[in-house]
Amino acid sequence: MTVEALSPSSRRPAAHLNGFSELLRQAKEAGLMQRRYGYYWTRFAAAAVALGSVFTGVVLLGDSWLQLVLAAVLGVILAQLGFLGHEASHRQIFRSAGWNDWSGRVLSAFFAGISHGWWMNKHSRHHANPNKLDADPDIRSGAVAFSDEAAAARRGLGARLVRRQGWFFLPLLTLEGLSLHVSSVRHLVGRRPVRHRGVELTFMTVRFVGYLALLFWLLPPGLAFAFVGVQIGVFGFLLGGAFAPNHIGMPLVPREVKVDFLRRQVLMSRNIKGGPVVRFLMGGLDLQVEHHLFPGMARPNLRRASELVRRHCAEHKITYTETTLLQSYVQILRHLDAVGLGARRGTFVCPMLAELRL
Repeated sequence: MTVEALSPSSRRPAAHLNGFSELLRQAKEAGLMQRRYGYYWTRFAAAAVALGSVFTGVVLLGDSWLQLVLAAVLGVILAQLGFLGHEASHRQIFRSAGWNDWSGRVLSAFFAGISHGWWMNKHSRHHANPNKLDADPDIRSGAVAFSDEAAAARRGLGARLVRRQGWFFLPLLTLEGLSLHVSSVRHLVGRRPVRHRGVELTFMTVRFVGYLALLFWLLPPGLAFAFVGVQIGVFGFLLGGAFAPNHIGMPLVPREVKVDFLRRQVLMSRNIKGGPVVRFLMGGLDLQVEHHLFPGMARPNLRRASELVRRHCAEHKITYTETTLLQSYVQILRHLDAVGLGARRGTFVCPMLAELRL
């Protein structure tokens, strides 16, 4: 899937520049910016019960390969706690900024094993410039090349692998949990200033050492290693699998192009439609358009907000993208294959291109 170049000299009418103010006013009048304490305390309680049940099951089950089922369940629970940490970091849960920040720190560092400070720095830059080359850290070249530029820069083995990146993208997601853990630790032990470094290091040390010590005390070494592998694999696959459909394969914005806030967030984001299971697995990220427009909005209010956003986008002729989870992955893999093969034009018409060229 390729994206055509956008003209930096493109301009839009003033109505589009002020469109978000009207949308925000409607959301506030509808009460959608209010907190949903009952929803979040229920999820916290459910997570606590689920965690307690899994570790009780580990103790009772003993030396049995059925422990790997519990490992997978634990991966699901920790992914859900990671999603809650993401929402606390966006200050969606409490009115108090401090309560949100410390909840995010505990949920992310102590339970999910992800540095809150590292995540906030990276994720804030992503929200400010989704899918913008050289500005969005989520599309920087790593194991996968998301742009033609990044693919063209590969040499040797990297160039050969990138041509097949669509094939190994899904298996790579199982390593996302390990990548998040490693990046978090590197951030905390690095030389750059880190706010609450000591607290986060303490949380993560207790988390990793305590977790591993408990498993290797209760289980034979081979089974304990397998348990950790399955848990981290499921955890990473669910987190990576929930974030991947949000923006991969959507328009990439050239570094020199400036886009107003409303279209910057809508045109580069993709919503995922589905039932309760899909919504659970996506951890609230199925309504990515609304989340990017209203990052501080509580998760259960996003679905009502989507009605306002759809109507507003239709009135202003702004493309609003929504698809199924399966269709989103078809688009993602086609995009990655096209980038890897060096495709430049013809397979995807960027909706933003049509809107920017008057």
